[in-house]
Amino acid sequence: MIFRLLLFTALVSIQIMYSGPLQAQEFVPACIGFYNVENLFDTIDTPGIRDSEYTPNSPKKWNTERYYDKLEKLARVIGEMGADVHPDGLAIIGLAEVENREVVEDLANTGVLKERGYDVVHYDSPDKRGVDVALIYQPKYFEVLNHKSYTLTIPDMPDFYTRDQLIVSGVLDKRDTVHVLVSHWPSRRGGEKRSRHLRVAAAELGRAIMDSLLAENPLARIMYMGDLNDDPVNISVRRGLRSERRKEDAVKGRLYNPMEDLYHKGIGTLAWRDTWNLFDQILLSEALVTGEGGAFRYFGARVFNKPYLRQADGPFAGYPFRTYVGDSFRGGYSDHFPVYIILVRELDERAP
Repeated sequence: MIFRLLLFTALVSIQIMYSGPLQAQEFVPACIGFYNVENLFDTIDTPGIRDSEYTPNSPKKWNTERYYDKLEKLARVIGEMGADVHPDGLAIIGLAEVENREVVEDLANTGVLKERGYDVVHYDSPDKRGVDVALIYQPKYFEVLNHKSYTLTIPDMPDFYTRDQLIVSGVLDKRDTVHVLVSHWPSRRGGEKRSRHLRVAAAELGRAIMDSLLAENPLARIMYMGDLNDDPVNISVRRGLRSERRKEDAVKGRLYNPMEDLYHKGIGTLAWRDTWNLFDQILLSEALVTGEGGAFRYFGARVFNKPYLRQADGPFAGYPFRTYVGDSFRGGYSDHFPVYIILVRELDERAP
């Protein structure tokens, strides 16, 4: 009864995000998120990795106390995401800017995340700073079948290294096989135009992975998530990933990008020079939009930007509350707000 009441309240509260009529029936939700956790490093100087900035003897004075403080803060955020929709919050969340598997495991073993039993998928990538992407999930809601990591290479740039793209396939809520791709595209360092071709290449890699899934099964249920370092309207996303703002246009392999409407409303996940960007996105294949061929379908999207995640005062009031500004420790969370989507399926009284 408590779950039913929570679910009903959640569906009413997000009705505005759903373009169709609310059916007179009960639904079961699943929440899937993404979070760039901003430099989640351990305190050890690892040979061959440019991580000395996050060590006790660096100007940042990154130490065990600060590390565990950040873990507690991130665990709070992830633990609250989607908790108004589902009592156990996020079934799955992709992460960016994690140094290694150990820090991801430490995060999964912190606070409410430990209580929920999150497990980890992680690969080391060739990024020179040692930052990777990863995925954590609750095994009782998501059964991992397989996973793989893909490296982005640029033919005329042999010394170019960036984060790998991670794909994890599994069964969601004992019903649907879904594919989750986690990415962190190359930055805009040097300027958006000068670095654009790198993000276009990252988009093409992601698109190739998804095309291989769709060639095998045109109704493949795919979620492509990440810090794309581009907005939903940029060429890398629109053309590279072949994304659409409207659900009805997400056909013949094109992806639906629910973040584009949020972007046009002025909602962002990070701010730079008084301008909001929405780099953190989750895009969906056609089958997850229509529900065809499976149980779950898309219901809504959110940027999780609770007041405690925002800078409270000063010239950057309202911006994401960061862990550091330069070498000055501020004790915040991340320079990005996290995002998540809500999927729903009809309640089957006969099923577990």
